[in-house]
Amino acid sequence: MLSFYLKSKLHRIRVTDARLDYMGSMTFDPDFLDAAGIAQFEKILVADLENGERFETYAIAGERGSRVCCLNGATAHKGRPGDRVIVFTFCALTPEEAAGHEPRVVVFGDGNEILRKSPV
Repeated sequence: MLSFYLKSKLHRIRVTDARLDYMGSMTFDPDFLDAAGIAQFEKILVADLENGERFETYAIAGERGSRVCCLNGATAHKGRPGDRVIVFTFCALTPEEAAGHEPRVVVFGDGNEILRKSPV
């Protein structure tokens, strides 16, 4: 039997932009995706700490080194630049896999600098 577990989390990353006229998704600096082990086009769950909105979309890579976290398309209605959000991904694991599983958590500062990552 498989159960769902937290795979990775971008914790308190700041939204840098919101672009309504875009096909959809959420754009991130590839350094952030790499740090958390989030793949291009992977499904994400997003929680906005400022307004309580929660929504699902998928991650796309923006410009490396840009520190971008952009709400695109309909998600642009769910938050605004400056909002802090938490981005989650999940995985399905067997009980044996779950016993040794530890999610990748990346914690951000106010300027979208990475403060710490775990596991290290």
